[in-house]
Amino acid sequence: MIKRIGQLAGGIDPARQQRLAIYCALLGRWQKTVNLVAASTVEDVWQRHFEDSIQLLPLAGADWRNWVDLGSGAGFPGMVIAIVAGDENRTVHLVDSDKRKIAFLREVSRETCTKAEIHTGRIENVLPGMASRIRFDVVSARALAPLSKLIDLAHPTLEKGAVGLFLKGKGWSRELTDVADDGSINITLVDSQTDAGAKIVVVRGHNSQTKSV
Repeated sequence: MIKRIGQLAGGIDPARQQRLAIYCALLGRWQKTVNLVAASTVEDVWQRHFEDSIQLLPLAGADWRNWVDLGSGAGFPGMVIAIVAGDENRTVHLVDSDKRKIAFLREVSRETCTKAEIHTGRIENVLPGMASRIRFDVVSARALAPLSKLIDLAHPTLEKGAVGLFLKGKGWSRELTDVADDGSINITLVDSQTDAGAKIVVVRGHNSQTKSV
């Protein structure tokens, strides 16, 4: 598997880069038996998955303490965020219902010595309880569901002030038309740094408005 460190990953400290390299190697081994990522992206994990995840950090701000990643799958963006930015004062929670992927995430956490809280179950079943105990500052998702569905799933966190960071591919504009414009959310579109035409949809829970950055 090619280990091509791009500009974003190259900006983090060497120790955390090494943990990402361990993650990359684990992904290559597990991919042979568990479908974790699209086969076309296996040879470019650093750019297609690691860099894509890291670009969310500036949008989260510097003061976040609790981050929840929905439908984490192979750990993008949640596990990457935990490796790159997690510390004793920051916790990343990952939620997925696929037990094989949960097993993979637990191994990555263990092998990279990364603090991460990993939850098994359907988002709609586990997130409301989590949000009642924990004040989440950020909620993220990548390649999970249409935007309107993501906003519904993330509602328990958005209504308490979390910022939603949702990575969307080239079909993002069609999904915006299905989002109810009821004045309850604010949507900002940020250009992806890793995929021309893709967007990061930034959602905050007040005063619905859409603009491009």
